Amino acid sequence: MTLSREVPIDPAHAALLIIDIQNYCARPDGGEYKHMDKAAREERYGHYFRRLRETAIPNMQTLQRACRQARIEVMYTVIESLTQDGRDRSLDYKISDMHVPRGSWDAKVIDDIAPAPDEIVLPKTSSSVFISTNIDYVLRNLGTRSLMIAGGLTDQCVDSAIRDACDLGYLVTCVTDACATLTQDRHDWALRNNNGYCRQRTTSELVAEIERLTR
Repeated sequence: MTLSREVPIDPAHAALLIIDIQNYCARPDGGEYKHMDKAAREERYGHYFRRLRETAIPNMQTLQRACRQARIEVMYTVIESLTQDGRDRSLDYKISDMHVPRGSWDAKVIDDIAPAPDEIVLPKTSSSVFISTNIDYVLRNLGTRSLMIAGGLTDQCVDSAIRDACDLGYLVTCVTDACATLTQDRHDWALRNNNGYCRQRTTSELVAEIERLTR
């Protein structure tokens, strides 16, 4: 038998994971940017926010609708400490001065893709959600085999999740136009680099697949 990553999702055993699209880092007034002046923010993050606003977030909304209609689990990660002072953070997050206090506005998924009341949100303090949360345990309890991944940043937390999920035995689909990072070049390089770990589909391709398989 020949094994392949190019396997359609199994809707009955699938989940959509949206990574770190939260107030802290997906809004210009979020905590990661609130101390920057507007010109500096535009120079460094202008592409990122345009990509989110014009492409990635609308595609995440489309994916949400398709998955909810097909009764596919929709899950989210957010950067959020388990404490107010962030003493539980990873060493990398401490060095990077990345701290989102537990229960804060910054820790909330943005309103545009707000979770439904019974959807799962996992707080994390590492690049890969598989390192600092019990997501593998949760996904296995849900019976997940096919994992669709979107969010940000394409070349950091998304890429880390893709690689770890692959190593843990999930069939991963990266939704290429529902991800964002700071530059187009970084986005493209990330997709080239993780192409060997997952299959890659656009939002329209994946939604068509979901609709075909659940018709």
